Amino acid sequence: MAAVFPNAPVGALAPETIRVFRLLKRLPDETFAVWQRLAYDSGPGPDFWVLHRSGRSLLIKVSSASTQAARNANQHSLFAETSQAFGDGEQNVLQQFRSSVTTARGVLSPTELPLALVFPNIASADLKLVHRHAGEEICWAGRDELASERFAEWIDAQLGTPLNQTQRDALRAAFSPEVIVPASLTVRQPLHRDTSSKLVDYLLSYDQERVLKTDLDLSDEAQAMSNEFGLHLVSGVAGSGKSLLVLYRARLLRQFFPQKRILVLTHNRPLIHDLEARYQRLAGSDAMVEWRTFLSWCMAHWASGEPKLHPIGERSRSQLLSQTWHQHLADTVISERMLQEEIDWLKDRLLNTRQAYLAADRTGRGFGLNETMRGRMYDAILTYHRLLKEQKLADWGDVPRRMWLALQEGRANPVPYDFILVDEAQFFAPIWFEIIKLILKPNGHLFMVADPTQGFLKRGQSWLASGLNVRGRSSRLEKCYRTTREILDFASQMYQLRLPGDDEALVAPHVQHMPGGIPPQIIGLDSEQDEIAQVINEIRALHQHGTPLEHILIVHAEWQGADRMLGRLQKEFGMAAVANPKGVAPGKHIRVCTMNAATGLESPIVFVMGLHRMWEAEQSVRISEEERAELVRDNTRKFYMAFTRAGQRLAITYVGNLPVVFQGLASPSAPSAQSV
Repeated sequence: MAAVFPNAPVGALAPETIRVFRLLKRLPDETFAVWQRLAYDSGPGPDFWVLHRSGRSLLIKVSSASTQAARNANQHSLFAETSQAFGDGEQNVLQQFRSSVTTARGVLSPTELPLALVFPNIASADLKLVHRHAGEEICWAGRDELASERFAEWIDAQLGTPLNQTQRDALRAAFSPEVIVPASLTVRQPLHRDTSSKLVDYLLSYDQERVLKTDLDLSDEAQAMSNEFGLHLVSGVAGSGKSLLVLYRARLLRQFFPQKRILVLTHNRPLIHDLEARYQRLAGSDAMVEWRTFLSWCMAHWASGEPKLHPIGERSRSQLLSQTWHQHLADTVISERMLQEEIDWLKDRLLNTRQAYLAADRTGRGFGLNETMRGRMYDAILTYHRLLKEQKLADWGDVPRRMWLALQEGRANPVPYDFILVDEAQFFAPIWFEIIKLILKPNGHLFMVADPTQGFLKRGQSWLASGLNVRGRSSRLEKCYRTTREILDFASQMYQLRLPGDDEALVAPHVQHMPGGIPPQIIGLDSEQDEIAQVINEIRALHQHGTPLEHILIVHAEWQGADRMLGRLQKEFGMAAVANPKGVAPGKHIRVCTMNAATGLESPIVFVMGLHRMWEAEQSVRISEEERAELVRDNTRKFYMAFTRAGQRLAITYVGNLPVVFQGLASPSAPSAQSV
């Protein structure tokens, strides 16, 4: 079958148009690509664009006229030569569209865009009687030409001269304006201010468009035929446009289904702020699209009368965990970190009793527990909960558990959603997906994008273990559009060197046609004070040379370091010039955040700081080899994520002796204000 965009007819189409859609879809595979026009708000136009692999094109309009209408028109024309000719309306639509394309784009001529008007209801003999009164500029076809055995031959005969890539892009942008990506939504913008330069729009790739338009037939009629919710998972390499697809999918759904309720979910605040701001630039403000982190959604839809939870702070939680660990596990190989992770793992699942915990499958946890140790671990978890309760506190893992219970008992009754879109789905816990299924209409649709190489928060789970069967319902994007070949090569090689046997290996990126750029630079420093001073000097030099502050993102390994850097930068550049994206929407300021908060973000220039702290933790003599291997895996995924936030330039600062893994990947840079 031909590659068809979308893969099924979308919108309130006439039966004749659907019939032609199915014929076009049966054209030979790898020879033809076919587009259905979705731009209902851009005025009338062709219904289909057919593109041969040679670059030859054809624009098609489908008429619903009947045989009787053609015969009446023929009789009419014998006595009333001044009446409007049969098919004039459709012909005018085709000609006006072609004229608008050739005039506005400037790279196409009318002779390069042949037009066809097809009449599925009218036999070719009847059509010829009225076609003799029409011009020859537009090819007409009747029912005989549309016969399945003749259709491919007829299409091939109507195709125009080959179009080059620029001409094809111009036609695609005019025919499918929903794939245009404003330059302001990308990190391909110039690094320096230049009042003479103009931003150039981009187009979604063919793979991105294919994914965007898959399973868009979500009308009431289509949904009524389904007994379960729709599901589609998009996985891909970092920078492959997954977040962009969430934005464009939301916009398409709003255009076709203006009365449907749409919820967009992520796992962190910086990303949801960024997504909402980009969507507003793309489509304007829209109250029917709700933007939430998953936990903020829970808090916003808390059950009426249910006491509000007060999640404990990080420092206080560490103290409770330490107290619990000393009481129950100090004489074992289980560390405080392992206790914390086990508590979080349990709360991410519907494990509510000792028996359920003892029987649970812990595959992928990174450390084993025999039955005795499981019992001791569960006792420690109970003590931790008792300590929280005594202080009238909870932790963030309690929020979804309380929400799930309230939904089950009918104490929380949010209005269900027609569509839920999830960005960075690899960070969502099984209990989160259970809640999503409860708040999605029975025949609603769940669209998820994920990068498994970044799943260092909610690890140790498969999609099936999370209650989602994605087999046959998934797509992959293997080309990176965000960053340069040098940056992606650097990040990928680092990942493979540190995790050569990772069973969740990288989604192999296609780097052949990626743009080149400046290799990532590593700046070695003697102290953390020098690290802060160096990055400030680098940013000052960049800004003096015209780089906008909003083009700079700083990713720090620790929240304490991020806070220190934020304060120093605000002192240097002013309070309004620097912000933590957790609490502030994107603007004309430097962004500073931790690695855990950086997932999904992107920026032309990225500084990664504090890596020495993570390396030191890996070398600690206080952890077991099993825990060390788990930590290396987590950290490697964090490094990969942080490095691939950069669109054009990446600078890494490191305090102390540079690890061997970095020494062969990039030439370490001496401190220099021009190093990035």
